[in-house]
Order: sequence, then C-alpha cells, then structure tokens
Amino acid sequence: MRAADKRCMGEAKAWNRTKGELIAGRVEVANTSALRRKGLLRHDRLDAGQGLWIVPCEGVHTFGMKFAIDIVFLSRDKKVLKIQRGLRRGRISLCLRAHSALELPGNSTDNLDRGDQIEFERVA
Repeated sequence: MRAADKRCMGEAKAWNRTKGELIAGRVEVANTSALRRKGLLRHDRLDAGQGLWIVPCEGVHTFGMKFAIDIVFLSRDKKVLKIQRGLRRGRISLCLRAHSALELPGNSTDNLDRGDQIEFERVA
C-alpha cells in the first residue's frame, strides 16, 4: 500500500442519530480509488462492530469475498436510501442515488430503516 493510501484511510464510529444507537465502533474509511477497489477483499470476516465506509460509492460487489455482508447505501447528507441485507458472495447491489455505502457484517442491520440519519465520528 502506498503512503498516500495510508494517509487517506482512517477509522470512525457510525451512529444512527435517528434512533440514538451505535451501529459500528470500528469503521474503516475507504476514500481513495485504491482503497475502494480493495474494499473488504483482504478480510476473512467482519466482526460485530466493524465496518467499511466507501466514499463515494453507488454499487458494491462481493466477487472474491469469503462472507456475506449487509450494505447501507447513504445519500450525500448520510440518510439511509437502501439497505441490502445478507449479500452473499458473487453478487452485486446498486443504488444509483447513493453517495456512499457502509458495509457491515451480515445480519447486523435489523435496527436500521430507510430514512434514518447516520453520522460518522472520526476516531483518533
């Protein structure tokens, strides 16, 4: 990984401000082309409380992945537009109105609904 990619990648907490709940305490931020391309391909799994926020992003694929994920597509102002639950390996999910996508462990979005306001808090 290039030094520039390391600088761009950060970690954040994801909050559902509509319901006052923590969604994930350890969310990696993929905000460069290289980090977006790599996504979760280097992971064997996502543990509860982990995630990947891909900015910008209108579509996600799971080709080459080893596990199913939930995807939360967000508008520019971080409102939930679409939730794709349990996306298995070798699949694609799109939301052409989305500005970003939050990837979470499979079966972890039961408490999220369309229209919920999401907020990301940078972790030092």
